[in-house]
Amino acid sequence: MGRRAGALVSPGLTLLVWLTAHCPRPQGESDASRADLWASANTSILQGFWCQPASQLPRDQLSALIRRMDSQQVLLKAWQLSCLANLATWHGLQDDFALHPPDLLLFYNLTQVRKADRRAFTRRAAQGHTELLANLPDQRAALQHMALACLGGPHPRLSASDLLFLGVLVCDLDASRLVAADPCVLQNLQHCPRLTTTQQAALNTLLASGRTTLGPPGSWNVEGLQALGPLATYISPGLWVQVREVVGLDFFGSMVAMCRAGQLSQRDARRFVTGFLEAEAKVAPLRPKRGTATGSPCTRGSISAATLRDDLFLVRYSCSQLEGCLGGHVLRANLEPLLQQPLPAECQRVVKAKLARIYPSGVPEEQLRVIASLVYLYSRAEIGQWNITSRDTVTALLAPDVALDNQTEAVLQKFLDHNGTLTGPLLVAIGGARLCWMSPLQIRAIRASEFRLAGALDISSCPQSRKDVLYAKAREAFGSAGTTAAYYRFMRPYLGETLPSMRGSPPLGRRPPPLTAARPLGGAPAEELQHLAQANVSMDIDTFTNLNPQVLQSLSVGSVTTLLGQNVGDLQKARSHPTVSSWLRSLNRSALGELGLDTDATGPTGPARSTTRTPNTTPWGPHPAPTTGRPGNAASTSGSPPAHPGCLPLAVALPSGLLWLLYWGTRGPGRDCSQGTCTTASRDGASPAPHAGKPGPAGGATPLPRPRGRA
Repeated sequence: MGRRAGALVSPGLTLLVWLTAHCPRPQGESDASRADLWASANTSILQGFWCQPASQLPRDQLSALIRRMDSQQVLLKAWQLSCLANLATWHGLQDDFALHPPDLLLFYNLTQVRKADRRAFTRRAAQGHTELLANLPDQRAALQHMALACLGGPHPRLSASDLLFLGVLVCDLDASRLVAADPCVLQNLQHCPRLTTTQQAALNTLLASGRTTLGPPGSWNVEGLQALGPLATYISPGLWVQVREVVGLDFFGSMVAMCRAGQLSQRDARRFVTGFLEAEAKVAPLRPKRGTATGSPCTRGSISAATLRDDLFLVRYSCSQLEGCLGGHVLRANLEPLLQQPLPAECQRVVKAKLARIYPSGVPEEQLRVIASLVYLYSRAEIGQWNITSRDTVTALLAPDVALDNQTEAVLQKFLDHNGTLTGPLLVAIGGARLCWMSPLQIRAIRASEFRLAGALDISSCPQSRKDVLYAKAREAFGSAGTTAAYYRFMRPYLGETLPSMRGSPPLGRRPPPLTAARPLGGAPAEELQHLAQANVSMDIDTFTNLNPQVLQSLSVGSVTTLLGQNVGDLQKARSHPTVSSWLRSLNRSALGELGLDTDATGPTGPARSTTRTPNTTPWGPHPAPTTGRPGNAASTSGSPPAHPGCLPLAVALPSGLLWLLYWGTRGPGRDCSQGTCTTASRDGASPAPHAGKPGPAGGATPLPRPRGRA
């Protein structure tokens, strides 16, 4: 595993020992110890938050946990925030919103916000990241509705105070409102992750009007442009031609310097450079020539190492001049500083062509990490000429926004051809999105132990064909989890879309049956959902919206409410999401009423109203989970006493990948002695075989009941 994994294990083992030492202590001391744990937890530990163990915390400790997340500015994902919001509401903590993270406020039930608090609540929620509500369109619309209601309804022109109140919610406004708003709307737009095409047009209309603090384009200065922040990258060529040349060039140099220093992304810098150079091309005939000559392909003079480090290099050398003036020896020795420049696509193609002439047998590995920004230009055949032996090279070539999706397989294959191994740390480094574009053969070749070490990876962007293969690999890796709660924790990202049927499958502690033609991928996934529902996993709404809509059609209201558990109220927040909307349209009025939803499931949505009836969804209650229809009892959560509450925060405190590492590391490579019954696992640890215990009907061992738990 190397030094990197060892660095992760050491603090994790220390925390494990610390928690274990506190588990058997008296309740009062245990509670105090857990409170101390949360009080001292760092940001990386808090980012591993999981609802199931947190649900065991008393109200005061849960409140302290949420406040610590705010003070440390912990960034949680949507699926974590949605269930935490429901848990906080269940404990009556929503009224303490002023001390909670703004991102968490985005997920609270807005109908339960007191009228007197709505303005303060909205002001704080407007500091959050609204893109987290991507799978909750109705919650996002309801938040916008409540914000405008606090302002007295839609305004023809939003004032400066209105915009200060709306914060990041301005990012959802249409173009006409932006153009009519007070010019300080620019401060709001700087916090938007991205602008739509119509919003970009509105921005340029507002800048051209001269109503902003910059004044008309002819009077712009460098300081004013720098104050625009990322918005400056959206300025159109039509405005740049109106800016004074000295101002434009000075600002251009400052933007390139920021890009080379890593303070501005290559994507944003290229967008700016492309627009600026387009304007330069339009006015070039009207401006004095800067040291030009005629009669030769290279009219600007040969490019030297110093030239490539000039922040105005791209203004002085067009892509055609780059072709004629850059010698091969200079390129070979100065490839890195050249590619630190935000080269337009045309210039990137010039560099690629020159490299092909310098390295006719393929770019050598020591240069591959440098040319990562060019990888998207290479074909699979060209990648086939490379020698890739290092994991660092793979990570560089497959970094986000570098290689195209369909180049992933070729890059990884060259690594595997040189005896490379797809390890857990490497899978984490390249990210779950890259798994989407590995070949099925490459996915199946990943060792189950390495897949476990990688933990839960985000594969939400994967095509269905890859999700099927990844689900099979995930089940092989995590199928021997001790409880359904642990199984669900790691399988959650892999449950999207279709799933293999669970009919006739063994308990979670046994080896899954092989996937054959008689048991194809994507068989009867409804049975898997029923299985999880019976185990009280309380699926978060983010995962639910990624399920196959066709599968949901076969589920009854009772099955869905049991599957969602305490998160069932989130259906209202996501009712316009295609997956949820499709399922709601299949229900009759009575079923919709049972969910507490309006009978017009496809009609316009306003603020969500509270659920009036939610069968089988008593949040976090100590009732036993049903086991009907479940094959075997190995992972049963029914009829067993709850685990000692003093031990539960471990699953929250440690990130999921580290938890799994500790789980397999402390039990040894092939032994499972949970509940006093030892089993011996295969070499990869995926499938422990019966070793001791009462013989079952199939001649194996019947494991003892495991502690009940919700995921």
